[in-house]
Amino acid sequence: MAERASRRRPVAAWPVHAVLIVAAAVMVTPFVWQILTMFKSTAEATRVPPTAWPESFTPHAFATFFSTTPFWSMFAVSAGALVLRVAGQLAVASLAGYAFARISFRGREALFGLFVVMLMVPSQLFLIGQYQLIRGLDLLDTLPALAIPGLFSAFGTFLMRQAFLAMPKDYEEAARLDGANTLQVFWYVMLPMARPMLAALAVLTGLYSWNDLLWPLIVSPSGENRPLPVGLAGLQGQFGTDYPTLMAGAFVCSIPLVIVFLLLQRQFFAGIASSGLKG
Repeated sequence: MAERASRRRPVAAWPVHAVLIVAAAVMVTPFVWQILTMFKSTAEATRVPPTAWPESFTPHAFATFFSTTPFWSMFAVSAGALVLRVAGQLAVASLAGYAFARISFRGREALFGLFVVMLMVPSQLFLIGQYQLIRGLDLLDTLPALAIPGLFSAFGTFLMRQAFLAMPKDYEEAARLDGANTLQVFWYVMLPMARPMLAALAVLTGLYSWNDLLWPLIVSPSGENRPLPVGLAGLQGQFGTDYPTLMAGAFVCSIPLVIVFLLLQRQFFAGIASSGLKG
């Protein structure tokens, strides 16, 4: 009987595997189409009916992208804004999350409820106030203007609070018995244990910062200090678009994010699994 049951288990799993294979194919198809379009000519990319396989693989789209777009200057702006935003948000979210999870103070639950309510408010509603703040600080057309609104995140605070709540109190109590104060407990005991969640928050924050388009258009009206998404948007013309060049640019701009994700994927999945957001 046991042998029969063991033989039936792989057969029962086939429908699940088939559904997963179809779903994976649906998800991968747009990326495959993008890669194939990069090596087509403009006429071939806009042909009706469309052709999947290029007639001849030509890398002219990459040469056009690098010649028409100040890639390295925009890359430097995107990288600088990403580093500032990620570093600032990790610091602010970890401190706030630890306070909400481990420090008892009056009005803690009500204040955290306001943080949760902010998750339901569209970020576009804050644009006017954020723009007035940046203009009042005389930071328009500067690199800090791209990063300052992203230094705080209610979602990041929520994630870090979940991480600190899941940690056993024994480590914290042992550190306090050794004479450590609240800041020392946070820095030397709790924060190192939250590294998977910090990695997950870093990846999510970096992804949002790298793909941000609306805010750079608002705070960089003169065109200086504009990141890569603005350069990609400029490749779309009013009367026509060079799709091979656009696909090549999108592919080049996505490479840094793919590398960062591959380096932090273990910590990312461990952090998400421990946050209470799984399932």
